[in-house]
Amino acid sequence: MAILIINNKEYKVPDGSPIADACHQEGLVFDCNTGVCGQCQISVLEGAENLSGLTDEEKDLGLDAETRLGCLCAIQKGTVKITF
Repeated sequence: MAILIINNKEYKVPDGSPIADACHQEGLVFDCNTGVCGQCQISVLEGAENLSGLTDEEKDLGLDAETRLGCLCAIQKGTVKITF
Protein backbone atom coordinates (compact mmCIF):
# COMPACT_ATOMS: atom_id res chain seq x y z
CA MET A 1 0.00 0.00 0.00
CA ALA A 2 1.12 3.51 -0.82
CA ILE A 3 0.39 6.65 1.17
CA LEU A 4 -0.83 9.81 -0.50
CA ILE A 5 -0.82 12.93 1.67
CA ILE A 6 -3.08 15.73 0.42
CA ASN A 7 -3.02 18.95 2.41
CA ASN A 8 -1.67 16.99 5.42
CA LYS A 9 -4.42 14.32 5.32
CA GLU A 10 -3.24 10.73 4.67
CA TYR A 11 -4.89 8.30 2.27
CA LYS A 12 -3.79 4.67 1.98
CA VAL A 13 -4.11 3.58 -1.63
CA PRO A 14 -3.09 0.45 -3.54
CA ASP A 15 0.29 0.63 -5.27
CA GLY A 16 -0.14 1.76 -8.87
CA SER A 17 -3.50 3.46 -8.34
CA PRO A 18 -4.44 6.85 -9.80
CA ILE A 19 -4.29 9.68 -7.30
CA ALA A 20 -7.52 11.16 -8.70
CA ASP A 21 -9.66 8.90 -6.49
CA ALA A 22 -8.08 10.19 -3.28
CA CYS A 23 -8.23 13.75 -4.61
CA HIS A 24 -11.96 13.35 -5.17
CA GLN A 25 -12.34 12.09 -1.58
CA GLU A 26 -10.60 15.28 -0.48
CA GLY A 27 -13.24 17.25 -2.40
CA LEU A 28 -11.06 18.15 -5.36
CA VAL A 29 -12.97 17.68 -8.59
CA PHE A 30 -11.23 17.78 -11.96
CA ASP A 31 -12.97 19.19 -15.03
CA CYS A 32 -11.77 17.16 -17.99
CA ASN A 33 -9.83 14.16 -16.54
CA THR A 34 -7.82 13.85 -19.77
CA GLY A 35 -4.96 16.30 -19.25
CA VAL A 36 -6.33 18.87 -21.67
CA CYS A 37 -7.49 21.73 -19.44
CA GLY A 38 -4.63 21.73 -16.89
CA GLN A 39 -6.90 22.83 -14.02
CA CYS A 40 -5.87 19.90 -11.83
CA GLN A 41 -2.24 20.96 -11.42
CA ILE A 42 -0.74 19.73 -8.19
CA SER A 43 2.49 20.59 -6.44
CA VAL A 44 4.47 17.55 -5.39
CA LEU A 45 6.11 18.43 -2.09
CA GLU A 46 7.71 15.03 -1.40
CA GLY A 47 8.03 11.68 -3.13
CA ALA A 48 7.95 12.72 -6.79
CA GLU A 49 10.02 9.63 -7.57
CA ASN A 50 7.11 7.47 -6.38
CA LEU A 51 4.71 8.79 -9.04
CA SER A 52 4.24 7.49 -12.56
CA GLY A 53 6.31 9.16 -15.26
CA LEU A 54 5.31 12.40 -16.94
CA THR A 55 2.68 11.91 -19.63
CA ASP A 56 2.85 13.49 -23.07
CA GLU A 57 0.05 15.84 -22.00
CA GLU A 58 2.06 17.01 -18.99
CA LYS A 59 5.16 17.49 -21.14
CA ASP A 60 3.10 19.50 -23.67
CA LEU A 61 2.03 21.82 -20.82
CA GLY A 62 5.68 22.27 -19.75
CA LEU A 63 5.21 20.54 -16.40
CA ASP A 64 7.91 18.70 -14.46
CA ALA A 65 8.27 16.20 -11.61
CA GLU A 66 7.24 18.81 -9.02
CA THR A 67 4.20 20.12 -10.93
CA ARG A 68 1.90 17.43 -12.27
CA LEU A 69 -1.68 16.89 -13.42
CA GLY A 70 -3.70 15.21 -10.69
CA CYS A 71 -6.00 13.55 -13.22
CA LEU A 72 -3.12 11.67 -14.87
CA CYS A 73 -0.75 10.70 -12.02
CA ALA A 74 -0.58 7.31 -10.38
CA ILE A 75 1.27 6.55 -7.16
CA GLN A 76 3.55 3.59 -7.75
CA LYS A 77 4.69 2.97 -4.17
CA GLY A 78 5.85 4.67 -1.00
CA THR A 79 4.67 8.06 0.17
CA VAL A 80 3.81 11.13 -1.87
CA LYS A 81 2.85 14.49 -0.40
CA ILE A 82 0.95 16.95 -2.60
CA THR A 83 -0.95 20.21 -2.40
CA PHE A 84 -3.15 22.20 -4.73
